[in-house]
Amino acid sequence: MRAAPLWRKPLLNVFRHFKVGEWKRSTKEGDVAPVTDKTLQCTVYRIQGSVSASNYLQLPKTSTQSLGLTGRYLYVLFRPLPPKHFVIHLDVATEDSRVIRVSFSSLFKEFKSTATWLQFPFICEAGPRKDLAGVAPSGARWTCLQLDLRDTLLVYLNRRYGHLKSVRLCASLLVKNLYTSDLCFDPAVTTVEAQRAKLSVTPVPREMAFPVPKGESWHEHYVHIRFPSVSSRASSEPAQKSRSPPESVFRGHVLELLPHPVAFSNPFPDSVSPVARMFGPTASRQASSVPRPLPEVRLFREHSEVCGENGPGDHSQEPSARAQVTNKHAAGNSTHTSSLELATVPVALSKRPGRKQSSRDTASGDTVFQRRSFLPDPILRLKGVIGFGGHSTKWAVWTKDGAAVVYPCHAVIVVLCVDTREQRFFLGHTDKVSALALDGSSSLLASAQAGPASMLRLWDFQTRGCLSLSRSPVHTLCSLSFSSSGVLLCGVGKDPHGRTVVVAWGTERVGRGGEAVLLAKTYTGVDVQAFKVAFFDEARMASCGQGSVRLWRLRGGELRSCPVDLGAHRVLELTDLAFGQAQDARTLYVCSRSGHVLEIDHQRMTVRHARLLLPAQAPGSPLSQKQTSGAGPGISISSLSVSQTTCAVGSDDGYLRLWPLDFSSVLLEAEHEGPVTLVCVSPDGLRVLSATSSGHLGFLDVPSREYNMLTRSHAAPVLGLATEHSRGQLATVSQDHTVRVWDLATLQQLYDLRSPEETPRTIAFHPTRPALFCGFGSGAVRSFSLEAAQVPVQHRCHRGAVTGLAVSPDGSFLFSSCSWGTLAQYRCSAAQCRILRVTDDMVCRDAHPTPNALVVSGDSRLLAFVGPSKYVVTVVNTASLEELLRVDVSALALASSRLASAVAVCFGPVPPGHLLVSTSSNTVVVLDAASGCLVRELSGVHPVACPSLALSRDARFLLTAADRAIKVWDYAAKASPGHQVYIGHSEPVRAVAFAPDQQQLLSVADAIFVWDILGAPESSPPGSARDSPGVPPTCEASPGERQLEDTESGASGLPRQQVPVPSQAAPLWLGLRAGPLEGGDGAFSTSDEEGPSEESHIPEGLHQASGLPMLVKEASGAGDGAWGAPGGPWGFSMRPHPRGCATARSTSAAQARPPARPDCYRHFVARYKSPLLVKSTSVPGARTERLLLKAVVGYNGNGRANVAWKPDTGFFAYTCGCLVVVEDLHSGAQRHWLGHPEEVSTLALSHDAQILASASGCGNTASRCQIRIWDVPGGSCRRLISYHNTAVQALAFSPDDALLVTLGDYGDCTLALWSMATYELLSSVRLPEPAHDVAFNPREAGELACVGQGAITSWLLQQRGASVRSQAHREPIPEELGAGELTSLCYGDAPLLYCGSNAGQVCVWDTCASCCFLAWEADDGEIGVLLCSGAWLVSGSNSRRLRLWAVGAVPELRRKGARARSSSVFMERELTLDGAIVSAVFHDSMDMGVAGTTAGTLWYVSWAEGTSTRLISGHRSKVNEVVFSPSASHWATCSDDGSVRVWSLASMELLVQFQVLNQSCLCLAWSPLSCRRPEEQQVVAGYSDGTLRVFSVSRIAMELKMHPHRVALTAIAFSADGQTVLSGDKDGLVAVSRPRTGMTFHVLSDHQGAPISTIQSTHKEYGDLGAEGADLWLAASSDQRVSIWVSDWSRGHCELLDWLSSPSPALTEFPSHPPPSLAAFCPWDAALLVCAGLGVHPEVAFYSLRQKQVVEKISLPFFAVSLSLSPGAHLMAIGFAERMLRLVDCASGAVQDFAGHDDLVQLCRFASSARLLFSVAHSEILVWEVTGHRATEESLGSGPRLAWWRS
Repeated sequence: MRAAPLWRKPLLNVFRHFKVGEWKRSTKEGDVAPVTDKTLQCTVYRIQGSVSASNYLQLPKTSTQSLGLTGRYLYVLFRPLPPKHFVIHLDVATEDSRVIRVSFSSLFKEFKSTATWLQFPFICEAGPRKDLAGVAPSGARWTCLQLDLRDTLLVYLNRRYGHLKSVRLCASLLVKNLYTSDLCFDPAVTTVEAQRAKLSVTPVPREMAFPVPKGESWHEHYVHIRFPSVSSRASSEPAQKSRSPPESVFRGHVLELLPHPVAFSNPFPDSVSPVARMFGPTASRQASSVPRPLPEVRLFREHSEVCGENGPGDHSQEPSARAQVTNKHAAGNSTHTSSLELATVPVALSKRPGRKQSSRDTASGDTVFQRRSFLPDPILRLKGVIGFGGHSTKWAVWTKDGAAVVYPCHAVIVVLCVDTREQRFFLGHTDKVSALALDGSSSLLASAQAGPASMLRLWDFQTRGCLSLSRSPVHTLCSLSFSSSGVLLCGVGKDPHGRTVVVAWGTERVGRGGEAVLLAKTYTGVDVQAFKVAFFDEARMASCGQGSVRLWRLRGGELRSCPVDLGAHRVLELTDLAFGQAQDARTLYVCSRSGHVLEIDHQRMTVRHARLLLPAQAPGSPLSQKQTSGAGPGISISSLSVSQTTCAVGSDDGYLRLWPLDFSSVLLEAEHEGPVTLVCVSPDGLRVLSATSSGHLGFLDVPSREYNMLTRSHAAPVLGLATEHSRGQLATVSQDHTVRVWDLATLQQLYDLRSPEETPRTIAFHPTRPALFCGFGSGAVRSFSLEAAQVPVQHRCHRGAVTGLAVSPDGSFLFSSCSWGTLAQYRCSAAQCRILRVTDDMVCRDAHPTPNALVVSGDSRLLAFVGPSKYVVTVVNTASLEELLRVDVSALALASSRLASAVAVCFGPVPPGHLLVSTSSNTVVVLDAASGCLVRELSGVHPVACPSLALSRDARFLLTAADRAIKVWDYAAKASPGHQVYIGHSEPVRAVAFAPDQQQLLSVADAIFVWDILGAPESSPPGSARDSPGVPPTCEASPGERQLEDTESGASGLPRQQVPVPSQAAPLWLGLRAGPLEGGDGAFSTSDEEGPSEESHIPEGLHQASGLPMLVKEASGAGDGAWGAPGGPWGFSMRPHPRGCATARSTSAAQARPPARPDCYRHFVARYKSPLLVKSTSVPGARTERLLLKAVVGYNGNGRANVAWKPDTGFFAYTCGCLVVVEDLHSGAQRHWLGHPEEVSTLALSHDAQILASASGCGNTASRCQIRIWDVPGGSCRRLISYHNTAVQALAFSPDDALLVTLGDYGDCTLALWSMATYELLSSVRLPEPAHDVAFNPREAGELACVGQGAITSWLLQQRGASVRSQAHREPIPEELGAGELTSLCYGDAPLLYCGSNAGQVCVWDTCASCCFLAWEADDGEIGVLLCSGAWLVSGSNSRRLRLWAVGAVPELRRKGARARSSSVFMERELTLDGAIVSAVFHDSMDMGVAGTTAGTLWYVSWAEGTSTRLISGHRSKVNEVVFSPSASHWATCSDDGSVRVWSLASMELLVQFQVLNQSCLCLAWSPLSCRRPEEQQVVAGYSDGTLRVFSVSRIAMELKMHPHRVALTAIAFSADGQTVLSGDKDGLVAVSRPRTGMTFHVLSDHQGAPISTIQSTHKEYGDLGAEGADLWLAASSDQRVSIWVSDWSRGHCELLDWLSSPSPALTEFPSHPPPSLAAFCPWDAALLVCAGLGVHPEVAFYSLRQKQVVEKISLPFFAVSLSLSPGAHLMAIGFAERMLRLVDCASGAVQDFAGHDDLVQLCRFASSARLLFSVAHSEILVWEVTGHRATEESLGSGPRLAWWRS
């Protein structure tokens, strides 16, 4: 090992040498700060934050520098910070200058390895929450992590260590220092101790030592982890002669780690790969003589002597990677162990699950084990993959020579030689490949992995080695493009917010051991469907998308773009582009969904030609020719590719067409079975590759004009498989409703059987005839003949879905089972299969869906299945179905804590006649098929139950599959079978099987994998070269075989085996269970991400895991203070703010990065809204307003504590959106307090009910949250104050109403105190962690408390003049409670304080003694509301329960202190409401109150009667339509929540609700009076699944359900006579149906391709407007087209009267989506049409159907999103996305604007009486009263006069 210049001493203090505190040679990012640790009594660095990648400490300062440290050992002294994860990255350079990243993190769930990255999981097992397997417990200890860098590289990558290049320590952890040395120190032994005891160890230097209290053990306080560690070895020599310390010192204190190639016995499941395990303090002080798992292969130093059997363990100071097994007989055991010595890095792997050591073995100190060689390694080799696509079917490329095609198949990248059909594979992705690109020389391949954090891999195309692995800065990469030289790679994707991101990487250093360098990243507001780098200039690119073509340039580290002026073609949806070849390099070809191909001069940035190709032709018409843009609609083009002379296009009609570059005529075309998604011309232009959405991939050979199919695939997951022996065929069934038969030799599809209406579930071949049996989800069993074209024979004897299908090997019987427990027997020996018996309740009904549900023995005599219950396996005679054996599987798993059920069964070969049963306890039990006796058991087979298993015909190999992993077991090894693990599927494996020749293995999941089984090597004689040390065992393949794997790159054979577990140097305590870790994932369901995104990679239920708080000291001095030790006074100095600067705030606090949202629902999160907000509205005085806000329908269930009620005065207030609604509970009259610009989060009412405080979040109009102080009697706003940055979490008044405290949310973390006399900010403080609730002590005005993460904080306020000083006392939650978050609080009788937790506990604190003396489980969910008065306590939780507790005995329990028990606390009442409880207020007597839920409902609660009555109700989701009854007595709404609600127009109360689950109701219409009698009124609703339902309002029932559409309905209307329903859908089809008969008799496709936005019908005089018919109706679509029709449906007459179309608005106005097309008939002139959104400018146009022209226009400030015309007066209401409602007097042209909406005004509807106007913003409904129908221009304000009205 070479010595770097920096290495001068045997020990180097890294922090001191690089002067970390000065930050000149190191760097920090995010929340990194020095703090004093009370345990170590020194300064350490705290690194914390919600995102590890954004909060770190790094040495050296930049990635271009190097530490150059050559020490073999790196010592990291750190402590994990609960409850967050941490990451440690080490960049280590090898002797050949390759940089390897070694990472340790509690984020990682399993070990992962590539050629450039090793990821080791760090698991802390003693945490209070078992679902957080990798999170440190609350009492995590300081750890000395000792990393042997030399052995790590040697063992895992077979590389030699050079030096340490860089270190990055990422949140969340405390770190004392880093040290490097060539010496192996023992941190538990000091120099003095070593000299006194004369120990032959290297004691730890003083500067590295941890302080240990006198008389106590080091291991009781700290943790030592040595990785990779050395296994204990026995020694026959006396202990004093050994280089290890005496056994009394070290025995049981080193939990050692084994490197990768070593087989070992592990008490943990396979889901735990090499991990560093950390035991919390709860496991301390236990006996150290617990039986420990012993390794089968030991790690010795390279020249260590052979040891005896009884000596103490030798802890060598120089561990080596050499693995050695000795021949011996274990003491006390007659088992003989075989001999095999493996040198350097052996590749043979074996593992024994579930092996336990006897007490005798433990006592003697011997290792008892047996190891069988399981060779070759790997035993499997991936031969072929049947499948294409996965994430999409638009990625496939030619190699440079055109001899091979590269394409993804889910997580595998396939290279297919088109001539020989050989496949090669790039293996390493763990999720579906979303994009790939190949450089111009076919030397570098780039691929992106789908997922929340997209991974980018760069491969050496020739060797298939992964050169670089990095996380993409975008959410999902959907496009990749290389420059011709391969030095530049560009990608396009989406960030988590849905914004389009374009990224450029430099790849020049990748081939030389470097990484891809991020050159530039930019966001764009335009849609990008295709992105290409120009071949002639690597700095230029082009993109196309919806209505845009942009040219890009990379210059100066920035990506810049400019749009091409498309003119009239900017409305096109552009799908693909290609640069012209050499002589045509100035041309850019772009195709569109409309059939257009644009030829763009990218130098002049102009459209040179626009051609409309492939117009729709009548049958029998000649071949498609070139057409102009006005020739009619074209066929959607999805892809194009250009060669030097031709252009290939693929279209949705399934055709690949080859055109000349002048597009004069079609040269060649090829028809496909589905829409073409990809075309790609080969480099020589002679072949055209094409792919379809159905998973077909092939190419058109241009010279021969022949089409060659390369591969076909299932379009959905494969459910099962079957193999045929004589012809070598494979049959599969899939969720895509197909049954396919494949040739195993060529992997080509032979048959494709489709069943559009049913899903095939199971499949079986007849063993002697060419017949196929298939079971379907409908219960049908069909037999197909593969030779004669016969109608399938169908059997219908099952009522449930077919779950199992099996044929006896002799071909006599067929068996099937279904989900109803029925077993059927068929005679299938003849050509016609017939049913023999059908028996009920034989097969388990709730059995796991598995292909191994029914199995027949090899001699065709026995049938086995799971049933009649899931705990029983039954064996019957195949001929008579007579029961022969019944085995209770649950009785076999006595060690399991829960009953084990059978999952799958499998017969072995007849001799010896074994029956294998997979159980839910993750074991495989082997039974004697005749007697049922247990023969053997394999435990811990998979982390989850194994649904599929297979045994080879010679009983050598056992296959098991679960999740994404396949395991091959050495079944012939009786005592301890080894196994190898293989991955590659991106979805759970559904079935595995051996091929008929037993030489291959088949697995199905997302695709079909074919694996070769490699034969075992011949045994070498003793003393041969292969058996000698230093020569690793090899696997020699036959001459015809090609080894397709690359071991070093990780591309070979996929990870096959768990690597040993890095564990810590601490005793194994009795409390540690030797079973599967709860919440652990599968062993090899791997992911390459460095850490999880906040959504995708955290376990379920932890998506909003609480982040560690930040302590930010404000520069202004306000709130500046130091946090002391827990339990002591914190000494906050809350200083006064200067007069007149109440809203001033420190910049450092404002710029602090907010932590992640805590894991509690108590925090308010504003609903996402339209960012647009008009800055001012022209609202005239109250006397002249034409609209008065009359009522608000709905309650904001998204708020928190947003209900105020004073029973004594009758004051009742709540929030809805940005409004405060004050309602009289007796009369229902409302007052509305307007002023908040954003959603109101919380309310607080003063104790005298004279002041109401309301708070709203910050938005684009205000940088801070608004807090409004309202005068309750007058209803006016006294004062507007602001301080908090993100949202206000809680408000509270002091008992004397002199002070108001405001608490910021998790993103703000501030507490502010206000004076109610002057409304000035008295003081503020920044909290170190998010607080969830705050409350004043009702008996002490100077005392308040707040609760948060793991503690409660009490404050004592002392006001001196204008300043307020406080003392804060923080008391942590007792560990016995096990609660991580306190989420709510309320004061009870002095001195009691009740607190609720996110674990459902209520704990009671004595505020005088500052201790918690009582707690009880009050709920299953998080408690967000607590109220107490006297002897009663009310709790509300997110489990929807409201509970009343009798707590009168609690004051007496306080005197008992620690002896208090919660048995004296009783639950008196319980109510379950319709959502999580977010607000509650009760009378002082606690007998009645009001509660609010997240469902948007306010309930009146009476505990005396035990009832809840709905007070206020509204929709929780977006309201999509409001309609009115013709009688003006009722109105109805529909919403995304699937409900249709009918309301009273007089009282605004909910009368009827029709609910459809799992669907959204998108449109609604009320039948007119002419339909039926008034009492027979109906409403018709359209849903997202394409159904149409008719409801009777009078009978409160659904009368009819129709399904006229295949996609979601978007508009619906009755005809004028009410006898017909017109419905429009998302695809632009308009269906005409009769609600009486339920039949659809007419479909109009004129608007096809664009969603229908509006359908309206009105009555006209027969013959008026020159057309017959009395029904006049219109349809408007989102592509700015309106059609007007006249119809007489009774005669089947429908005539197009007029057609309006207009160019789209400028895309810059609406970057995300264009404005809706609005149209309505004018109520006062039926021949007048009012339209909005059809022009390029925001305006309303009046179109005359008589004059056929626009007669007038009214300009608007913005594009309209809703429109309504009054049926009584000439008034028009317009809603805008800017949250504004405008009223226009069409007679005078005067306008009025009205605010008050919280979101875009998506609906505005005049009632049929014309006296009310309804406006809707998301779920809130505002009801306006129209004050008059006539008004002068002066009363309304100025505006354009419409003179044509009076003409």
